[in-house]
This record gives sequence, C-alpha cells and structure tokens, in this order.
Amino acid sequence: MSTKPYKGFEPKWVKEAAPGDSYRSIFRWGDPDFVKYPKESLYHMMKEKFQMTDDDFRQYAGDIGMGKVKLDAPCRLAEEHLAAFEKIVGKENLTTEDYPRLAVAYGKTGYDAARLRQRKIENLPDVVIWPGETKEIERIVAYCTKHHIPLYVYGGGSSVTRGVEPVKGGVSLDMRRRFGRVLSFNETDQTITVQSGISGPALEAALNEAPERFGAKRRYTCGHFPQSFEYSSVGGWVVTRGAGQNSTYYGCITDIVLSQKYATPIGRIKTSHYPRQATGPDLNQIMMGSEGTFGVLTEVTLKVFRYMPQNRKRFSFIFKNWKIARAAAREMMQCEAGCASVFRLSDPEETNLMLRLYNVDETPLWNLLSMRGYEDMKRCLFLGFTDGEKGFSRNVARNICRIARKYGGMSLTSFVTKSWEKGRFNDPYLRDTMLDFGIMTDTLECTVNWSNMARVHREVRKVCHALPNTIVTTHMSHCYPQGANLYFIFITRMSDAEEFKKYHATILDAIQKSGAAMSHHHGIGKMFAPWLEGQTGRKEYGVFRALKDYFDPDYNMNPGGTLGLDLTEEEKRFLREDIQ
Repeated sequence: MSTKPYKGFEPKWVKEAAPGDSYRSIFRWGDPDFVKYPKESLYHMMKEKFQMTDDDFRQYAGDIGMGKVKLDAPCRLAEEHLAAFEKIVGKENLTTEDYPRLAVAYGKTGYDAARLRQRKIENLPDVVIWPGETKEIERIVAYCTKHHIPLYVYGGGSSVTRGVEPVKGGVSLDMRRRFGRVLSFNETDQTITVQSGISGPALEAALNEAPERFGAKRRYTCGHFPQSFEYSSVGGWVVTRGAGQNSTYYGCITDIVLSQKYATPIGRIKTSHYPRQATGPDLNQIMMGSEGTFGVLTEVTLKVFRYMPQNRKRFSFIFKNWKIARAAAREMMQCEAGCASVFRLSDPEETNLMLRLYNVDETPLWNLLSMRGYEDMKRCLFLGFTDGEKGFSRNVARNICRIARKYGGMSLTSFVTKSWEKGRFNDPYLRDTMLDFGIMTDTLECTVNWSNMARVHREVRKVCHALPNTIVTTHMSHCYPQGANLYFIFITRMSDAEEFKKYHATILDAIQKSGAAMSHHHGIGKMFAPWLEGQTGRKEYGVFRALKDYFDPDYNMNPGGTLGLDLTEEEKRFLREDIQ
C-alpha cells in the first residue's frame, strides 16, 4: 500500500501481485508486490479532468492481464540451430517456451502495455538465450551472422521506443539472468568494468560497498540514476545514450563511459580506455547510441565518483510564471558557479499536479502560495539538490538560492525535494493502476536550446492538448549552459493501441517541426525511427548507414526499423523543409 486510506469511495485498484505466469506480470512496472495508486485528492482531480464518475472506477476498462500467457506461435528455427545454441550456452540456458519469449518481446511504452492488454502479440523471438560470458555472446553473434538469423538484446526491458522488439523473430539475448557481473574495479583510475547486463541497483550497491567488496579506501557511486534505475541495465543506458536524474552534475552516460567492448558480425570491437585522446573520430561516441544495430555490447568500463551523500544540499522554490522560472534556470546554468546534481523545473500544469503528488496540498504552504501571489496554473515549481565535496556542494546551493531569490522565487525548504526523492523511482507504478480504468500515461522528451525553448514548449503542448480532456505536464530535468531537456507527460482517456500510436505520432511530428532534437535520452528504437533521417539530414544520416554496412552488412542485428536503418522511403517522415 502506498497511499493513505480513502475516506470516501475508493476505486477498485489492483493491489495484489500479478501471477508469475500472467500477461500482467510482463506489462506492469517493476516489483510485483509494490502497488502505487493516486491518493484521494488526485483521484477527485482526475474524475473532474476526464469527466468520469465513481461508476467508471467500479469495474475495469478491459482485460487487466491476470490470465496465464498462452500463445499459438511455435518456434520457427530449425532444430540444428537450437542444437548449436545449446552447445554454446548449455541446454538449461535457452528456451522456446511461451512466457519467456513474450517477456522479452515488448518494452514499457504505452503502446506496448495497450497491445499486451488487448492480446496483440505481433512480434516474438523464436528462442530466448541467457548468456553468461562474453565469449558465448561472440559465438552466438558469429553463428547468427553465418546463418542470417536475426539477433536482438533484452537488457532491463525499460525501453519506451520499441528498442528491444524482435520484429523479425530469431534470437533474443536476455541479459538479466547470467550477464550482470562486476569484472574489475580500479580505485587508482576510479573505474569499474562490468558485464552489460548488470542492473542499476546491482552496480550502485557494488560501488557503495567498495571497501567491503574490493578493499577500497572509500565508497563510490556511478552517479547515473534514470527513473528506470531499478529495472534498467548498464547496457541499455549505453546503447541508447541515456541520462540519469543527477546528470546535470555527473553527466549523461556518454560522459561516464570510459570504454566498451562489442561482439559484432565482423568480430570483437574494443574502444579506447583513455580519458581523452586526439586520434581521429571518437569510437566510443560512435558506438554509443547504436542500439544494438552494430553489435552486442558485452562489457563496459565506467568512471566512478566519490560517494558523499552527507554533503547533499536540498532546495525547492516556487516562481510566479514559466517565463521568469526559465530565466532563473538559465542564469543558474550559466553563472559558472558549479552545477546542481538534480535540477528540475516544472511548468504550470505540471506544478499543479506535482504539488498534490508531493503532498504540498496537505500543508499550510498550499494556501500561503496564493496569498503570496503565486497563482495556481501560473506558478512553477523548481527543486533539486547538490552533490560533491562539502564546500563545493554548499557553494552551488548558495548560488542557486541567491539567483532564485533574485527572480522572485519563494523557498519551499527541502520538504518538496524530499517528497520527490521518495517517489522518484516508483512513480511509473501509477501508470498501470490508472490504465486499468482506461487512463493512459506516457512520456516524450526532446532537447532544446534556451533560445527556442519557449517555442518548443508552446507548440508541442498545443498538439498534446489537441486531444480533449488531456493533462499535459512538462519539466526540464537535464540542463546545460546552452539548453535543456524538455520532458512531456500526457495523461488522457485512452486504452486502444492503434489510437495511442496515432496520437503519439502527432506529438513526434510537433517535436520535429518545432526544431527540437527527437530524443534527449530515451533513444530512437523502432518507434521514433521514421523521424530520424528527417531530423539529421540525408547526407548526415548516410554516416549511420555507412557504419551499419561496415559492422553488419547483412542487417541481422536488431532489424526491423531500429534507427530507421532498414525502413523504406515510404515509412519515413520527412518534415523539415531544408532536408537535403
């Protein structure tokens, strides 16, 4: 249970764990025993927004997925291929059974959840393999290349771009069971080398416990905490060029990776392990973001940082409007006094929702805000915290507070930030409980410069709001002196997969037309792929194709549209007038 008991009518929230062999156990988020649903005041707000009544919440809007997974989709690979894979990994480390195949077929976008609820099982691997060693993966890649068998990789499964979906069948490597070990730790260089299937919590635990595990002198952190942290893998972070919620200080994964090792159709590729070199184009950057289309990421060496949570300084402020809040955030990022770790600014509509979600509506602050002239649906919430050496952390926080006050920000102390921290990794659980009643929640994000932020924010939200009775929240969560990430969350009455796909496409159109980058940290996958060439330009995109032709000339690696590399011209969406 994750909220206070309701005083009035309570919807029929699903509070029990899904059966281990059920559809729901696949499409729901995270820990099967953890439940999160809206508190009573949020429930009343949703009813009003979506024009619903208590009667709409007495019964579910469709199949909630408690049934056992049972498919009519036999393995299409020849027995000789299965025997060859068995020889590589052992009979116990591969399967053609229904549940494991479906469990690695979809990610966590709303389209995936809607399809599974509607039993639209479109794409399955023929066999799931659990590799345990880099050499096993290299042999599997070589075999699939020789016999033209499509090969996919499933890390943590948190993709929201259809990045893992096995459109062409074949083999899916499930990295969760056997491919998550720490290979080495180097305190002198402050690096750790891991298998790509290691999860965020497993990596962070190893670093926090470095003295006990490795005989280190102090404790460390990776500094990479995406919202999917608990159920995503290091490999997934790297191949999608991911970012964590603390990236404004620690950097995105592209800043943290020191070296990589890949199993590709042309053999093993290993990048440089030096912190910097001027020896031609950077192969580390070339390989990151390839999303499995060049080969399988097997090992990663990451930079690590000293773990000093005792030095953290939390802050939260409310600004009178979005324009003022943006100006304050820009000065904070450009003042050259150091960067906060978490740096999150919500627009008015998100602030309206977040103040309730973070329980500010249950405190005297709620009425005080309006009394002080911070009007609802105009005011903007800013929160975050600093990390690092004690003096540095304190100085960064001091400058942020100074600038916030300069722009008329009212301090909300550390209360709101602490509330956000409690829910930072479990907010995704809300999606499943609301979708049971036909209310869809999903996200899209993009990168903007400060100079075009207002336009992108306005135009993308206009398209999102074109669907009546829709909540559209926006925040910047990863910031730079030159710009930021804009993260859009839409909540609307919708449960049909194809209806969702059409709506989602209109938002992607708006992002591209407004002049923003198609993705800041979610990657491209197969869902965003039709827009990629239109954003980059034909000649520029040709570099991606040349790399694909070099590493995987037969297009066996993550085929079916990933990065748009095997889409037809008719399937692509060219929206830029200056497309070359």
